[in-house]
Amino acid sequence: MASMRLTDSPFLLSRTRPSVHVTAGEGAYGNTCAALAQMDLSPVRGKRVLLKPNAGRLAPPGAGITTHPQVVAAAIDTFRKAGADVAVGESPIVGVKTQEAFDAIGIALIARERDCPLIDMNARRFVEVPLPHGLAIDSLKVCPEVLEYDLVVSLPVMKMHMHTGVTLAVKNMKGCLWRRSKIGFHMLPPVEGLDEKPIDIAIADMSVVLRPHLSIIDGTVGMEGLGPSAGLAKPLGVIVVSADAFAADAIACKLMGTNAEAIPHLRIGAQRGYGMIDLGRIAVTPEGWQEWGAAFSPPPEDLSLEFPNINILDKNSCSACQSTLFLFLKRYGSRLFDYFPRDTCICIAIGKGHVEVPDGTLCIGNCLARHRGNGIFIRGCPPVSSQILTAISGEPSVDSKDGHITTSDSGVAVADAPDEPKE
Repeated sequence: MASMRLTDSPFLLSRTRPSVHVTAGEGAYGNTCAALAQMDLSPVRGKRVLLKPNAGRLAPPGAGITTHPQVVAAAIDTFRKAGADVAVGESPIVGVKTQEAFDAIGIALIARERDCPLIDMNARRFVEVPLPHGLAIDSLKVCPEVLEYDLVVSLPVMKMHMHTGVTLAVKNMKGCLWRRSKIGFHMLPPVEGLDEKPIDIAIADMSVVLRPHLSIIDGTVGMEGLGPSAGLAKPLGVIVVSADAFAADAIACKLMGTNAEAIPHLRIGAQRGYGMIDLGRIAVTPEGWQEWGAAFSPPPEDLSLEFPNINILDKNSCSACQSTLFLFLKRYGSRLFDYFPRDTCICIAIGKGHVEVPDGTLCIGNCLARHRGNGIFIRGCPPVSSQILTAISGEPSVDSKDGHITTSDSGVAVADAPDEPKE
């Protein structure tokens, strides 16, 4: 099996002064090719390269949610030209099928045009990888391909994140975890003696073994505000490339108008020596790269929503369910009272920590299945907006942003959002 340690990256020439290359002005494909042209890619000749984009959700290309397909296309073409055997792999969020995600975001099309393999990294059984020095977690269930390929390349989108501040090259490797084990990062207890959130500590723990050999951060269209999927698209038109994922993230943070030191999982990982985030010790080309930046609106400090007569009950939910709820209310909040009396206070519950919920509660997601008798239950992990609307209205609905047509239980079909997969 290929080692995942950053110290083994053939592209990293200096750990104490890593190089980062930023490009802009040539479009998604051209910027990616230009950035990679600054790297010595000779080590990939004869090697198997796994590209790990952010392709874990159903979203249209250019929405700032998933990696731009032309960035993936440029990576495939460039690594093949350098003599590599290339494949693209993903382990999506629970409830999303890998091939459907590849189709929705445009990666399937560019892969077919190039006869490039697409890998559902959830299809095979995981490999248990121990973390003997982990503080929040002591092992990982890793998709086997991640350990079998010679080189792994992280291709994230430049996004803000409601729980972790940003999600970039380091956090993108969380998508290498098998099936629903990813959700476990959101359910961890506090770590004794540490003030940081358990999810931030867990991502730093993960970085002991899941650090990519090369990172290509897609800033073609990023996401500001309520990322990873409920924020606003932010066109920026840049690409950031580095063999040090932490250094790449630090430069991306600066372009986004924030600092890596303010992002706990990056700060913790850098303190442990996993990578460099000190801008003064990173060699960035070209000069003047900061001129291509634009401040991204940060995630709101208070994730509560202000909707009249709507009471949100959140106990230990993950970002997937939170994003689903925020998106649903943003799109359909004004329509809810078409189906409920105006003088009613609607209770909506998400998360696995509810001992009980009030009668009549709208229970969103598989974690609320045991409370299905108390109100309206919408299965899925998470369900999509159209499913929630269908359950409330009893009428078929379609949401162009999630790509699903759904009907009520009495109809012909329900959008595919399967129950929790069994391990």
